[in-house]
Amino acid sequence: MSQGFGLSATARLALLQRLTRRREDAPPAPGAARAFRELPGQRDMELIREAAGALGLENPFFRPHEGIAGARSVIGGREVINFGSYNYLGLNGDARVVAAAQAAIARHGVSASASRMVSGERPVHAALEAAIAAHYGVDAALAFVSGHATNVTVIGHLMGPRDLILHDAAIHNSCAEGVRLSGARRIAFAHNDWRAAERELAAARGAARRALIVVEGHYSMDGDIPDLARFVEIARRHDAWLMVDEAHGLGVLGATGRGIHEQCGVDPREVDIWMGTLSKTLSACGGYIAGNADLIAWLRHSAPGFVYSVGLAPGLAAAALESLRILHAEPWRVARLQANATLFLRLVRDAGFDAGSSAGFAIVPVILGSSIGAARLSQALFERGINVQPILHPAVPESSARLRFFLSADHREDELRATVAALRARS
Repeated sequence: MSQGFGLSATARLALLQRLTRRREDAPPAPGAARAFRELPGQRDMELIREAAGALGLENPFFRPHEGIAGARSVIGGREVINFGSYNYLGLNGDARVVAAAQAAIARHGVSASASRMVSGERPVHAALEAAIAAHYGVDAALAFVSGHATNVTVIGHLMGPRDLILHDAAIHNSCAEGVRLSGARRIAFAHNDWRAAERELAAARGAARRALIVVEGHYSMDGDIPDLARFVEIARRHDAWLMVDEAHGLGVLGATGRGIHEQCGVDPREVDIWMGTLSKTLSACGGYIAGNADLIAWLRHSAPGFVYSVGLAPGLAAAALESLRILHAEPWRVARLQANATLFLRLVRDAGFDAGSSAGFAIVPVILGSSIGAARLSQALFERGINVQPILHPAVPESSARLRFFLSADHREDELRATVAALRARS
């Protein structure tokens, strides 16, 4: 069941024959439509959609949530236990966060209306950036309008064709796109293997003008974490910058949710570039870079994704600022999240499921080794009032197809136990 989307060779052949007949019977598309169908991956997406329909599988993606998507949500008029949200500390919808956003909108309007360099600066932007810098104990920070765009524009702008970028093989797409944009030499090392990273860096560093190591603080696909101290040592030894994508680490890792540096006992000033998003723990939307004053000043005046982009919406900046304040004031939320994730990981493994290398902080995969099996199990759970998304080939190798559970401080123990019981009953 590890190949061909979980189908036997005979079943796979029969399905392909059915889909081929459908295509042969279909009327030819107009010229423009034919051209769009030639875009990379378009035919593969069509085949997947058609195969899912032939197998009676619903599309589990893009389901509309009719309220706040937290530990519970309403989809199709029905309340479900929700494991598809990054609302780790339950702050999205918190009355204080909503009030802060509403006050900013009442004062400044919904949009910043322009690039902050031109005419879009608002006091709440500076306040948020000062709070983020203080969180890491570094000189300064800069907020961007998109988390994905933050990595793309910063990595793409910072490095160039004469440079070297070394990154974890499991790095997020936004980092990979930034590397591609930069034109730098790119080397991926085996996931979470700092020894492999050092071997690669030692062999390639001499030929490069500058070098950058990129890792995540908390990997969103597997829920594991790096040995940050080792990567700091490697960066210093080989005269490289270290960048940490903290998107899923802020509010999740460490006793008080300060992130991977707190979890690993590392001085945050030892990391050259902190990157994170505002859309998860901080219940807003956008991204940030925190670090050295010279770096931030340079990005503020030259990074294309900042200089030529509209500024972060004032309401979102205010929501993120208030969420960060609550994170610091209420560390019990972090403790509850971690307790929920630890319990869920133990229950999943006790039930005989493969949770991979998850460290049990907020993200727990259930690896099934079959895209069809993952899609079917996701659909069966949804029918029982449990919303969890499947991760399918080609997003992961077919042998690693999975369900991915995002835990929240607001999940109840009975919901976690009921979910694992449903997993066992339907698997």
